[in-house]
This record gives sequence, C-alpha cells and structure tokens, in this order.
Amino acid sequence: MSSKVYVREIGKYLGQEVTLQGWLYNKRSSGKLVFLQLRDGSGVIQCVVFKGDVSEEIFKLADSLTQESSITVTGKVKEDKRSPIGFELSVTNVTLIQAAKDYPISLKDHGTAFLMDNRHLWLRSSRQTAILKIRDEIVFAIREYFKINGFTLVDSPILTPAACEGTSTLFETDYFGEKAYLSQSGQLYAEAGAMALGKVYCFGPTFRAEKSKTRRHLTEFWMVEPEVAFNNLEDDMDLAEDFICYIVQKVLKNRQAELKTLERDISKLENIKKPFPRISYTEAIELLNKKGNPTDWGGDIGGDEETIISKNFDRPVMVHHYPAAIKAFYMKRDEKDPKLALAVDVLGPEGYGEIIGGSVREEDYDTLLARIKEQGLPPEAFDWYLDLRKYGSVPHAGFGMGIERAVAWICGLSHLRETIPFPRLMDRIRP
Repeated sequence: MSSKVYVREIGKYLGQEVTLQGWLYNKRSSGKLVFLQLRDGSGVIQCVVFKGDVSEEIFKLADSLTQESSITVTGKVKEDKRSPIGFELSVTNVTLIQAAKDYPISLKDHGTAFLMDNRHLWLRSSRQTAILKIRDEIVFAIREYFKINGFTLVDSPILTPAACEGTSTLFETDYFGEKAYLSQSGQLYAEAGAMALGKVYCFGPTFRAEKSKTRRHLTEFWMVEPEVAFNNLEDDMDLAEDFICYIVQKVLKNRQAELKTLERDISKLENIKKPFPRISYTEAIELLNKKGNPTDWGGDIGGDEETIISKNFDRPVMVHHYPAAIKAFYMKRDEKDPKLALAVDVLGPEGYGEIIGGSVREEDYDTLLARIKEQGLPPEAFDWYLDLRKYGSVPHAGFGMGIERAVAWICGLSHLRETIPFPRLMDRIRP
C-alpha cells in the first residue's frame, strides 16, 4: 500500500510508490504522455502519465482533467534534475475527486480588479501562495523573537471606548446603546500589560477608517506592538533594529524558494544588518530640502517624503525627535526641547516608507491629562489609562509594526492588497 505524502517531503520517498492529493495546476499532453502539474499547498510536482503504464480509462481521465480539478495521484517517485524540486512522479493511478469547470482564472494575464473580485481563487496562484508563506514566516519569527527575549503576549480588545490615533479614522459601532469603536491600536492596553509584566506585546487586527486609496493603506490590517517598562528612546530604537534584523534573517533562511518565485532581489535583504542609520527629524527635513522637496520644519513627513529619505540609505533608516505638534497625545516630549517628541519612525529601504512607528510614552499624570484635554478627547474614556500614571508610573516605550507593510517590503510588492489574504480597502469589502 502506497504512503500518502505531501509534495514538500517527496524527496524522502525516492524509488517508492506514494499517493498525493491536490489540485491540477496545469497540464500538457504529448501523444502517449500526459504531464500533470499537481499542487497540494506544500508545493508543485510534475506527475507523468505514460499510456503504457496505466489503463486506457485512466489515461483518458488524465488527458481530460481541467484546471483546478481536485485529484488523487499514485505513482513512483523518480529523480528529475530539470524539476525545480528535483523529483517527479511516474503515475500508476489517477482518481478524480471533483471536476472544476470553466475555472475563471486561467494562466493568461488578468486585470487587478478581476483578480481582486476573485481573490478567493487568486490565492491559489504560485505568486500568492509564496507571499502567504512569507507572511506566515514573518508572523512566526515575530512570536519567536518575543518569546526568546522574555516578552509576554497580552491580547488587546478589538472593541474600545475611545480613540488612540485620532478621532478622524474611527469605525464607530453601537455597543448595547453605547458608542464603541474598532481598535486603531492595542498600545494603550499593552502599556497596562507592561506595568504588570515588564516586557509585553500585543498582536492582532487593527482598523483605520482612512479615506485613502494609496498603495500603502488598508482599512483593516494586523499590527504587532511591543511595550517595555523602563525603556527610553535609545532602548526603543535598539529593540526595533534588532527585531527587524531577526525577522529578515528568518525569511532569508527559511523562504528562499518563495523569494525566488517572487523574483525578489535578495541581495537587498541580505544587507539588512545592524546598525541602522539614525537621523533626527530636523536632519530629515534638511535632506528633503536638499533633494528639492519643499517640506518645511514642522510639516508632516508623508509617503512621498519617506520614499525620498529612504532611497538615500541601503537599509532601514530611523527618523527620531519629531515635532510634538504632529504626534499623538501620549508621546513624551524631550525635556531638553519640549517642542520635540521622543518619537521614532523606521523607514524601509527601496522607497517602502514607514514600517515601524514608536515613542517614549508620557508617564506623568498631570501632563497626560492636559494633553488629552488639548486634543479634545473625553478624559472619562481614559480614566483607566490615567490610572497607570497614579499607581507606580515609570518611564516606558514601545512601537507598532504593520505586518502588511513589512510583508510588502520583504517580498518586494508594489501594493498592500497582495500582503493579506482578503484585503479591506475603501472600495472593497468583498470577498
């Protein structure tokens, strides 16, 4: 009896008869031979059906199979140096599970809108499966990094009573007669966790009702947010730097095949090593002006500006000490120059823009309360957050990294819509 195996482990069974279950990715026929490209999620293998090795009925079935039909194939594993995986299957039997008819995504080119309408099927393509596997590697590396370094996962709620990143991008919902909002960030809750556990992180979906159609924005995305008690801005930057390097190295080690499928220039990733360049916001403005960008000191550094800055470096660049006026209420100001916030953004190379945004948090009760009021936010919604400054408050810092932006950069993608299985955009909530 043949063993049921996955394509990824086929090399263990050289010379043996095995059974594979999957879907027909592609097919071609040549007289007495039918070449079936079978995919099973773990990989793709060529299954060769020779007319002399099978019954006429099986050969006819193999020759009639349609794209994405689900099948079971049994055969002998043979070495094939021309194959990307080094092996092929010499078929002895084929069983049809379900015949797919008129599969909408053929192997020809299709427009983006069509592919997004059929995202549930587009995921089956080699490019999309490669992206999802790299995303999975990034997520695993994130959790592994924090586990190794003594962090505790603290899950934050999705439904929240108040804004974290400004009221203009909130998704509002009714919560049993009371207003509630989809979380923009788990940071405030991670701060509470840090006061209990020292080093924590939260990791989950976040929501921004941004009326933006840029390639860098989604309305629903995943974010990982570490928070560390007693850390200052230098500590925060050191953590972000080490964290990014760890993730990139894991992808390079474990996902070479997927990076090759995406035709990613891995030399760009191999260069992601410590130390990262660190420049102040003031130096960033000077650089922009030198490059012909007219942004004045105090102005926001947007996507175009981030691209200009990052293209001057061969690895992520850290921009720190932003004007306090353009940063969130919870960010601590520099005691040496109160007009500056102890904040940092990490800009990805190759024009990928902000990957990480972080800061030291304001730990003084009276100062934080004043900032909440200045922003026109209801203090009662932050009573529990203010409590953290009343009972054993300490300096602390953290940051947030959007998973989709990290995936886009590491994979070399031009738009975030391919970085998540089912993207949510201003004009798209289906499928």
